[in-house]
Amino acid sequence: MDLEKTIKEAVLSFDPDKLEEAVKKSLESGYGALEIINALTSALKVVGNMFERGEIFLVQLILAGESSKNVTSKYLEPLIKKEGGKREALGRVVIGTVAGDIHEIGKNIVASMLTSAGFEVIDLGTDVPVEKFVDAVRKYKPDILCLSALLTTTMHVQKEVIEALKRAGLREKVKVVVGGSPVTLSWAEEIGADGYAEDAVEAVRLAKKLVGVE
Repeated sequence: MDLEKTIKEAVLSFDPDKLEEAVKKSLESGYGALEIINALTSALKVVGNMFERGEIFLVQLILAGESSKNVTSKYLEPLIKKEGGKREALGRVVIGTVAGDIHEIGKNIVASMLTSAGFEVIDLGTDVPVEKFVDAVRKYKPDILCLSALLTTTMHVQKEVIEALKRAGLREKVKVVVGGSPVTLSWAEEIGADGYAEDAVEAVRLAKKLVGVE
């Protein structure tokens, strides 16, 4: 069987059961867990490109990411662990919605897509205080810190987090990416962020670029 084709077709069916069956058949055919993970990553890249071209809906993008994450955690990562290996993450990301903002759908989509793409993601949740972001950077030493703000009234907290990182002597140790409905590239530049992601697909592309993968 053609692994890339099988996994791609299953992912593009947007049917979790079909993807699970494809992964099981791939394992039965002798393919390794890491090979299947690589095939999933390639398929998700295709999904991301389709979303950008307006060929699929947001719900399909989310479904593909969640389904891939689920089969990876259910079938593939346990195998890698059992074999004594470890899936090498592309990088570590800390993500959260800033203080005063309880919106989580956008953040969750980004977190899911980053995980599916191969990043280790630490999700701090919503309404995250400035100091909690700083403490997380100090504790987890992430490559990237993603700050989500869905309200114009909470955008300023993104700037406050960056300023707090500077005061703590941590700003140069992490790349900061901002996003959310009211956030723009000009705002990101104004507050000194390292990048701005308009959606989950762009967030993955930017994250890979920031860690030197693409």
